[in-house]
Amino acid sequence: MITLSIIKADTGGFVGHTAVHPRLMAEARREIERAKSSGLLIDGHVDSCGDDISLIMTHTYGQEAGLIHSFAWDTFQATTHLAKELGLYGAGQDLLSDAFSGNLRGMGPGYAELEFEERPSEPVLCFLADKTEPGAWNLPLYKMFADPSNTAGLVIDEKMHAGFAFEVYDLREDRRIVFDCPADLYDMLMYIGAPSRYVIRGVRSKTLGTTAAATSTQRLSLIAGRYVGKDDPVLIVRCQSGLPAVGEALEPFAFAYSVAGCMRGSHHAPFMPVSVGQAHPSRFDGPPRVVALGFQIKDGRLLGPRDMFDDPAFDGARRQAVEVMDYLRRHGPFEPHRLPLEDLEYTTMTSLTARLAHRWTPITTEVATPVGG
Repeated sequence: MITLSIIKADTGGFVGHTAVHPRLMAEARREIERAKSSGLLIDGHVDSCGDDISLIMTHTYGQEAGLIHSFAWDTFQATTHLAKELGLYGAGQDLLSDAFSGNLRGMGPGYAELEFEERPSEPVLCFLADKTEPGAWNLPLYKMFADPSNTAGLVIDEKMHAGFAFEVYDLREDRRIVFDCPADLYDMLMYIGAPSRYVIRGVRSKTLGTTAAATSTQRLSLIAGRYVGKDDPVLIVRCQSGLPAVGEALEPFAFAYSVAGCMRGSHHAPFMPVSVGQAHPSRFDGPPRVVALGFQIKDGRLLGPRDMFDDPAFDGARRQAVEVMDYLRRHGPFEPHRLPLEDLEYTTMTSLTARLAHRWTPITTEVATPVGG
């Protein structure tokens, strides 16, 4: 069995929240090479989206492995130390604990992991996002694995026709449910259509009995009890041979759909698919970006990556994102650009509510005396 892990963290932004400094990337790559040389990792790759470093690793230790998570934690500690030396913005902001405690759950860094038997040909897409939240994957995962208008294989591929099982997390109540699709599709849509709370954690093929996709579900604000930065999620999708084709897995991103995040994590904005070289949100900390790195895995080795959104076929989505961003920015501090109040729990709203509580008075039902009466 092979495990593919993506573990990411913002350990310091290069010019605000826009990018990762080259020296931090070099430090992370040195750590990956050391881990490969020591035999901890089969292979590894370091990349970034916005101000987040992502460690993409193959190994044989399984999911939630202490050795792998400890290695990632130490790597992020090293890049944090360097970020402080360089005076980078928000150095170590995703590291919410002083010491490692077995695995990364609840410690800040986000991670998605898949354990699987490697097929003769194993194409995998690794999606990295910046300036948005884990629920940003809900719409594309629905389209990839449950929408025949997006994925023709659901109709014409015998191995896909039975459908997929979706594991959904309720991030506020810390509970989970599995939806059997297509039978449970309408029920599932009621929940995953609210992506700030309900997040698709993983997708499993009912015919093949194997996991096809995994996401990071960590919400920094729910862990820390305050706003410390957006979650910047990652996603792994296995493709072909009874799973969505690579083109079917990329197709949902031809639409610049709206996600939560952007400036101070408090606004709706279009999700822009970009090449790695354009994954640096700057205008109003947006539009939120997503990159897609394609790999072939052979004997645990990562062949790649291919920069899948470095393709003029996605130019339309990029133009659409710019137009939608213009439209939403003109709303200023009003919804629907700004998130609803219930999603601003960890901004100034909490202190503002307490400070103004004494100024609110009941609305009376008395009939006002007419002027001059």
